[in-house]
Amino acid sequence: MTHQSWGRLQSPSHHVCAISDRRRLGQDIQSALPGLAYGMGRSYGDECLNPNGHLWLMRGLDRFIAFDQATGRLQCEAGVLLQDIQRTFLPHGWMLPVTPGTRFATVGGAIANDVHGKNHHRLGGFCHHVLGIELVRTTGEVIQCAPDDRADWFAATVGGMGLTGVISAVELQLKRVEGPWLSTQTIAFEGLDNFFELADKSEAQWEYTVSWIDCLSGDSTRGIFIRGNHAAAGQAGKSPPQASRRVPFTPPISMVNALSLRGFNEFYYRLNRWKQGERIEHYEPFFYPLDNLLEWNRIYGPKGFYQYQCVMPRSEGQAGIRSVLKEIARSGQGSFLAVLKTFGEIPSLGMLSFPQPGVTLALDFPNQGEHVLSLFKKLDAIVQACGGRLYMAKDARMPKSLFEQGYPRLNEFLPYRDPGIVSAMAQRLMGD
Repeated sequence: MTHQSWGRLQSPSHHVCAISDRRRLGQDIQSALPGLAYGMGRSYGDECLNPNGHLWLMRGLDRFIAFDQATGRLQCEAGVLLQDIQRTFLPHGWMLPVTPGTRFATVGGAIANDVHGKNHHRLGGFCHHVLGIELVRTTGEVIQCAPDDRADWFAATVGGMGLTGVISAVELQLKRVEGPWLSTQTIAFEGLDNFFELADKSEAQWEYTVSWIDCLSGDSTRGIFIRGNHAAAGQAGKSPPQASRRVPFTPPISMVNALSLRGFNEFYYRLNRWKQGERIEHYEPFFYPLDNLLEWNRIYGPKGFYQYQCVMPRSEGQAGIRSVLKEIARSGQGSFLAVLKTFGEIPSLGMLSFPQPGVTLALDFPNQGEHVLSLFKKLDAIVQACGGRLYMAKDARMPKSLFEQGYPRLNEFLPYRDPGIVSAMAQRLMGD
């Protein structure tokens, strides 16, 4: 069968093995070696692909095992969707403390990428709230690890791209909340100085912060800054639509192009500037704004798209982000999904976790072959000079030199790799 990642850059064939019984997991994966665990395919590049090799499809491990209503401790299998957790336990007053920009990721995938959300400055990454992991090695060994029990295995596995073994079950600490509503504020800004001022002032009083920027706006770098807190009991707003829309087909060419970008960015900025102010908002459109348009990745056409997400230390970040945006403007390319936010000082737990204190920028680019790849080389040079790194969950072409510099704990991680697990990304960045 062919399987893709979210960027749809390639559709390689795989031999698939559907996993549905946690008790047989070790036996099932040993019959299909070497292989790779595959959840929902929400990573953007080649991390979740094993061309012409085996994929172990993990969505069948979708069961809740145990939940303690008094403490919010949840045990579940690795194929459970983040959406399943939010919708099941929020009516009981609990939700995920940290969530990425899609609710359609699996718990195993969230751990393998140590995903982050809009509240890193307050609560760190997803794996700061993982209490334990059951890891099945292709040798048949089962490893139970936690932050304070076999902590070396835990540090290698969280953010470890699924290369240390197959995550079969986990224990999570959920967060007590009053309900599904957030009190949010939207602010239009002009210039990176204004963005950093808003970010710095917001971190003490607001749990969630994020911004969209118009990467075609030149030196002014205008954007929309959004911040939010959980609403108090009794506050409520407009419920989100019950049914999501869907992109029904893949257009023959990318709908994101030089003609559409400028008009879209202008419209989006003016609309949100007009709507700026305070409101009570449901958590789903706030956390997952793109999930209301299913299969939105199709809009980039049959060639797919790249996402480029970097993080730079705060000391270099402002100048680095400005240089990145200038290179993009100079290239004549752009992104309408351009997200800028800051990371806090909370250290990452994983040897290969992405977040570090500083500022992160994420942009989507249609696949235009060498034209966009030459732009990425220039952006890589800026990120490398600033002491930054790229996010492997979003990567499809990072050079090995940038990977090795950006992840200084790589050599510490390598002994924990499972020899029976292989991915296209691992082969590209680490060799066989």
